[in-house]
Amino acid sequence: MRMAQIIPVASGKGGVGKSLLSANLAIALGQQGKKVVLADLDLGASNLHLVIGQHPGNESLGAWFTEKTDFKDIIKPTDYQNVSFIAGDSQIPDLTSLKHAQKIKLIRNLKNIDTDYLILDLGAGTHQFILDMFLLSPQGIVVSAPAVTATLNGYLFLKNTVFRLLYTTFKKDTPGRAYLDSLKKNTQSMQKLYIPQLVQNLYKIDMETTQLFVTRMQQFRPRLVMNMIDNPKDVDKAQRIKTSCNQYLGLEIEYLGVMYRDMLQDKALSSQLPLVVYKPQSVLGQAIYRISDKIMETPARSFDADFSPDNFSDNFQSAETEANEDYNFKLSGVDDLISGGSLTISELAEMIKTQAYELTQLKKENNLLKSKLIKAAQQGFKV
Repeated sequence: MRMAQIIPVASGKGGVGKSLLSANLAIALGQQGKKVVLADLDLGASNLHLVIGQHPGNESLGAWFTEKTDFKDIIKPTDYQNVSFIAGDSQIPDLTSLKHAQKIKLIRNLKNIDTDYLILDLGAGTHQFILDMFLLSPQGIVVSAPAVTATLNGYLFLKNTVFRLLYTTFKKDTPGRAYLDSLKKNTQSMQKLYIPQLVQNLYKIDMETTQLFVTRMQQFRPRLVMNMIDNPKDVDKAQRIKTSCNQYLGLEIEYLGVMYRDMLQDKALSSQLPLVVYKPQSVLGQAIYRISDKIMETPARSFDADFSPDNFSDNFQSAETEANEDYNFKLSGVDDLISGGSLTISELAEMIKTQAYELTQLKKENNLLKSKLIKAAQQGFKV
């Protein structure tokens, strides 16, 4: 049985084209003779089948989780050459309801699939399940966009992943873990302590485990794709993320490519055809083919034999795992990007204006719904 090259595809926030890339990349690799399995792991919000025009049917991850279906039976062929599909299920419980044993069982079944490439379309955000799925490979792809919020959330996703790697390396019985636990008592101090500085401190306390973490960080080479590019200057945002990751996380990321905004994507989606099938010669289609070529040309990397998400505990309940819900951690990401010159004050001001506008719109919608509910209740009383 061949060993699949696993390619998790993630994003710090939704709406940046993660599923678009996952689906089209799978088909592009299949067209080049590679056997590919595409899995929809956006649990609770599964819609990848719409991008490839594949009806999910009754055989899905949801059925496997709840009905004890054989895993091989949910790997279904598609209309596209060499591409099979594992459908998610929007009706299954969300990530917070997924039991640890279910996650381990899923990981083991995914790793045993006989294919050249296994592409995992993950949910947006930084839930622990998503981080663990991303760490199934040291070569996962993070999709971001030039918008300030997308850049910030892309950086935060990588920061969360590094912290997840840190805590799974320093296990409970190590001196380094005791030091990390002591730091966690002061969340703000922990957020301001950059990884390179933290590693220097850990070397003095737990040299053996720290060296293991440094080795894993050298093995870890996530790849970045910038989507929704309108102007060549937007490409600079990718270099900014790369610089911040290197300076504050001690992480080297690889730049996989850019995808220009293409209105044909909307037409392709409405036709339920992937863009590389609908218009392979389009700007976006050609960008995806370039990305697939780079993936095939890049030698596969792996973590050391002792590193496996199968062994990840579910006790990592700290600010690092839920950056989207943790105010201090999010602020630390803003601090990193501003300090490194990746985020200008004017961009920060624009982000605040955008969020203020979104809050205003939400308040208006809330007031409208409230008035409708009151009106409906009053009419009910009259009846």
